[in-house]
Amino acid sequence: MPELPEVETVRRGLDKLVVGKTIEAVQVRVTQMIKTDSENFALDLSGQTIEAVRRRGKYLVVDFGSQILISHLRMEGKYLLFKEQVPENKHFHFFFALNDGSTLVYQDVRKFGTFELLAKSQEAAYFLSKKIGPEPTDQEFRLAPFERAVGTSKKLIKSLLLDQRLVAGLGNIYADEVLWAAKVHPKRMANTLKKAEIKRLHDETIRILQLGIEKGGSTIRTYKNALGLDGTMQHYLQVYGMIGQPCPRCGEAIQKIQVGGRGSHFCPKCQKI
Repeated sequence: MPELPEVETVRRGLDKLVVGKTIEAVQVRVTQMIKTDSENFALDLSGQTIEAVRRRGKYLVVDFGSQILISHLRMEGKYLLFKEQVPENKHFHFFFALNDGSTLVYQDVRKFGTFELLAKSQEAAYFLSKKIGPEPTDQEFRLAPFERAVGTSKKLIKSLLLDQRLVAGLGNIYADEVLWAAKVHPKRMANTLKKAEIKRLHDETIRILQLGIEKGGSTIRTYKNALGLDGTMQHYLQVYGMIGQPCPRCGEAIQKIQVGGRGSHFCPKCQKI
């Protein structure tokens, strides 16, 4: 699943490619992906000019001024821009014809992605209902609330980090990386962590997610950004997908276990339970 760095990279690509352009026509092949009024979706978007492309957590927000289109990529959603003829592909489900002759296409192999067209005035309430936590930046992701949440939780720390109410956009890949960097075992009970460990988790969450954005996300399995390019963050991963390889810090073999139904990579020597 694309995590925050991947979604932010898609946002930046779309910002360069489509902001300022007007949607002339929309073709929808899979209406069940539309979670609002699917009958009028294409008609409502026709004639709208894209003023901005924003992001909240793992959600993309296409801003038309009075309305917004909220897009969630889920497992394998991606956007592609074709300047000329669009090739035939059974996984192309949404086609946005733009006024410069290009076509923005939404591709999704599993059809798990969602679209919601809302009044812009509904945006704050929408994300409030999703209970999304702060963005992982120094300005928004404050240590004190994070420390309180971790210190009072009876969840395993890996599962807690994946709770989007704690911090926005942290998924399985980057949670493993954060835990390794902070030297915390994924199966530690959250309320057993010391203040120094919690601070390391906080600081590494910010550092690693920002590094992921800088490197354009991780190209693992099928992820590509909005420009159809691979990210490079996979070259900077320390433990995810490295089963049996030596830990970059101590040389012990990286192991993989299940935590809350998610595969979790860690170093048994550096991250003791």
